[in-house]
Amino acid sequence: MSGRFDNDTLFPTILAFTVHDIKNSLGTLLELIRQFSAKLQGETGDLGLLEFEAARINHSLMQLLVLYKVGANKFSLAVDEYPALDLLQEAVHQQARLSTLHNVALQVDCADDLPAYCDFANIANALAAVLNNALRYTRHAVLVSAEQDGGYLRIAIEDDGVGYPPHFLAADLNNAADLDWVNGNTGLGLYFVSVIAGLHKNAGRCGYVTIDNASRLGGARFRLFLP
Repeated sequence: MSGRFDNDTLFPTILAFTVHDIKNSLGTLLELIRQFSAKLQGETGDLGLLEFEAARINHSLMQLLVLYKVGANKFSLAVDEYPALDLLQEAVHQQARLSTLHNVALQVDCADDLPAYCDFANIANALAAVLNNALRYTRHAVLVSAEQDGGYLRIAIEDDGVGYPPHFLAADLNNAADLDWVNGNTGLGLYFVSVIAGLHKNAGRCGYVTIDNASRLGGARFRLFLP
């Protein structure tokens, strides 16, 4: 067959522009939902769920765009110094609606003067995606924390759910081929965080991600290490 889509680079570019357009439309939809919610008095549970799901789709599209730019060598980090607490609170703020809807106690543990050197927007969005997953699968509580660990800032998200499934724990989070593309729960969010973490470099060290079921709350534990 012949045609314009035979070009290996054309279709990904068209797809990226389409995703960008959809993301813009979702942003408009989200703002309308928030305005409508603000006008209502009393019960807004269904609107809250609608807002949350639209935001989740928006985050997924953002991840796809970033991964496309990374693969096409069109992505660069905007690294600066920020309070680590601001980073955690931004991720928590993005998921506050879900924690309320699911009646989950969301705790933050971080010193006020702990610094973070990172691309704030991408790391905050990446953490929000992981936090979203934790809130969906936890039972009652999620703990978000940060502390210094040697030459790294270590950020952890822990829950009291059943933990990560075995295929997640066995996967190489840096390798897209290790993701489960068959059963739906791919782990794409974890892959995205791992890619963004690996782009953070300092003094010969690279950022990285680990997951296990050693949460202090008894469930899954995600940890992001930034140099």
